[in-house]
Amino acid sequence: MEETKKSLNFIEQIISDDLASGKHESIITRFPPEPNGYLHIGHSKAICLNFGVAERFNGITNLRYDDTNPEKESQEYVDAIRRDIEWLGFNVDDRIYFASDYFGKLYEFALDLIKKGLAYVDDSTAEEMAGMKGDIDKPGTDSPYRSRSIAENLSLFEGMKNGDFPDGARVLRAKVDMAHPNLLMRDPVIYRIKRQHHHRTGDDWCIYPMYDFAHGQSDSIENITHSLCSLEFENHRPLYNWFIENLGIFPSRQIEFSRMNVTYMITSKRKLLKLVEDGVVTGWDDPRMPTISGMRRRGYPPMAIRTFCDKAGVTKRDQTLDIGFLEECVRQELNRTTDRIMAVLNPLKVVITNYPEDKVEDMKIVNNPEEENPSYRTIPFSRELYIDHSDFREEAPNRKYRRLAPGKIVRLKSGYIIECEDYVKDETTGEILEVRCKYVENSRSGEDTSGLKPKGTLSWVSAKHAVSAEVRLYDRLFNDPSPTKHKDRDFMEFVNKDSLSILNDVKLEPSVLERKSGECLQFMRIGYFAIDETSTPDKMIFNRTVTLKDTWAKIQRK
Repeated sequence: MEETKKSLNFIEQIISDDLASGKHESIITRFPPEPNGYLHIGHSKAICLNFGVAERFNGITNLRYDDTNPEKESQEYVDAIRRDIEWLGFNVDDRIYFASDYFGKLYEFALDLIKKGLAYVDDSTAEEMAGMKGDIDKPGTDSPYRSRSIAENLSLFEGMKNGDFPDGARVLRAKVDMAHPNLLMRDPVIYRIKRQHHHRTGDDWCIYPMYDFAHGQSDSIENITHSLCSLEFENHRPLYNWFIENLGIFPSRQIEFSRMNVTYMITSKRKLLKLVEDGVVTGWDDPRMPTISGMRRRGYPPMAIRTFCDKAGVTKRDQTLDIGFLEECVRQELNRTTDRIMAVLNPLKVVITNYPEDKVEDMKIVNNPEEENPSYRTIPFSRELYIDHSDFREEAPNRKYRRLAPGKIVRLKSGYIIECEDYVKDETTGEILEVRCKYVENSRSGEDTSGLKPKGTLSWVSAKHAVSAEVRLYDRLFNDPSPTKHKDRDFMEFVNKDSLSILNDVKLEPSVLERKSGECLQFMRIGYFAIDETSTPDKMIFNRTVTLKDTWAKIQRK
């Protein structure tokens, strides 16, 4: 029992105690996104926490869309949110709700507050209300409309609902305390007039509840036992409790936890939308974006994101995690789960002069050596091959050089040993056009009797069988670890102009044509790459997911 207690984070400990004391027989949590944008890396922590603790304690989790602001919401975002949650591995089929489902009930709650003398219709402008609010050191002043009678407030609120007044002419405010030290408690607006088509309720309503009014009551309606929120909502908790207490409804317990920030990423929906609208990225699912859809398109496996969130832990203190930590979680998962293939990013032709021109051999190669019972495939070997330009030098730079140079031998991965005899060079540009080698006939991998022990092993692709592909080399979208933390500079100034480079003539082994969209592969000795959703057999497109090693840190130290 003591061992189990030590393994619980502070939220799990609260839930464990509530169940043990009989306060709750079972638990219900919820994930309550606003459908006004795509989910990002920060949301992944809240998703994993809410669904994870419910699973741990045999409870359930609701997916509830807090859709109270129709101006910024759409079905596109609703669909994208569900897709992201399910991709992460959580089932929401029978637990999907909307705050808009409760618009009628929320209206009744507002009427109840008016009848109790705890809400009033205010004709003040937004600027006038802001002026009356005061500040942290100065109490606010009452609105001149605060003393309206219950009958007048009921009549005016009904008129707001019926569309008798123009947008912005009146609001409904809770009558709390204009001198409260928490500024959110100073008679907050709970309803406003907004003639805006809603993606679910259409034009049924011309008044909409404010988020702070709908959120806590929606939790109560759904009998949420533990309302898990990020720390930014800590100051909102007294207001949520005030509504619940004065309405006499089910008290959901709010518990706050720290948000998860990651270096070189931003999580403001407004700023992410600006990147999309300004064309800095191609969309919400651009592989450089910190959105879940962007990370999915880039090739991040869902389990790597869940592992990252789990290792980050649950605390009460805001945390900023190094992006290298996230990338290492991705590498570890992909190393375990992905097949290795031959790829040549910058092709250089090699002609094996003593190999028969028409001969083709199938070379056996392991798919993933990390598997307990690895499978194998064959790749074609022929007289003309491609290796990478970086794997050849006109002259070996030192004795430790392990690649190809005149007079040097190397092993072709799962193939033969070859020795460089000569090369062809463009006399004008100095570019190496072709390398000529001979192969050691009795050196085939797995059957080698040559006695030779080359120091290096190179990736290669048969020229006549090679598949040409476009490879997109994605890097970090920002060149500053905290692009939004500079008070005197706009975050757009820190956009990394080298976050994407495109290689148009990469050569791959032909087995890639059998792979599916979204599948991630390791290009041996290079990195991990995912097949883009727009890829076709006629035009293969790969997105770099992550390098084999953390090269960014080395670059930044230079």
